[in-house]
Amino acid sequence: MSDQPESAPPTCFRHPDRISYITCTRCGRPICPECMVAAPVGFQCSSCVAGAASLRVAPTTVAGGQYIVKPRVTYALIGLNVALFLLQYLGGVNEVAGDWGMWPVGIAVGGEWWRLLTGAFLHGSFLHIAFNMYVLFALGPTLERVLGHVRYLMLYLIAALGGGVASYALSDMRTVSVGASGAIFGLMGALIVAGRRLNYDIKQVIILLGINVVIGFLAPGVDWRAHLGGLITGAAVAAVFVLVPRRHRVLWQTLGILGILGALMCVTIWRTVQIMDFVSPFGLTINT
Repeated sequence: MSDQPESAPPTCFRHPDRISYITCTRCGRPICPECMVAAPVGFQCSSCVAGAASLRVAPTTVAGGQYIVKPRVTYALIGLNVALFLLQYLGGVNEVAGDWGMWPVGIAVGGEWWRLLTGAFLHGSFLHIAFNMYVLFALGPTLERVLGHVRYLMLYLIAALGGGVASYALSDMRTVSVGASGAIFGLMGALIVAGRRLNYDIKQVIILLGINVVIGFLAPGVDWRAHLGGLITGAAVAAVFVLVPRRHRVLWQTLGILGILGALMCVTIWRTVQIMDFVSPFGLTINT
């Protein structure tokens, strides 16, 4: 009977000089005490544990966005608005507003379409920006945590655009309008929609909205049209984000946002044609 050679003892796959009879319950490779990670059953190697962690799905919000802790977009928007107001103050509040604010003639005749949005990042006074930034600071973090960074930023920008389009469509052609109020009203509308979806207590938001609606109609120089447009647009965007079915959610959200943008574009085109029909007999042009 021939002698059978003894098989070599198993060694740790990461440390070949260390004998080990314990194997990873996931991959089956031998592991030494240094490489062991306690598992619900037995031990796993550090490589399998790291791989499982990388495959772990991050928690998502009701809108499908990534769950966030710090509302960085809200803080960034506040910082951007304040910085732009300081630059506006240095360059002359009225002069900068005239160059970049929502002005129907400049948009329709001059082709300065950016005014529909840039006006939302300008303000007419310290009190104006202070109030808007206070409301943004109060409401923004809650919405950002509900929607996630990306969807929240989309909400803010589209609501601001909706306010600009409504002001463009309903204001006198000579009006120059500035302020983040359209976006702020959009946040209020969005928080009401999302709050009802999540069973939040939204009484304070409704009261705040009511007070601002009254101020918008009674106080002179307040662009209630931008408020109304931002409110409706913000509520519509929030509905698209939080009320669509979970199945194919991204597809439905994309189609919904495109539909809202398409509606805003149609209103803009209608108003542009209206203004051009009015001014064309006079041969009005804008010198840039």
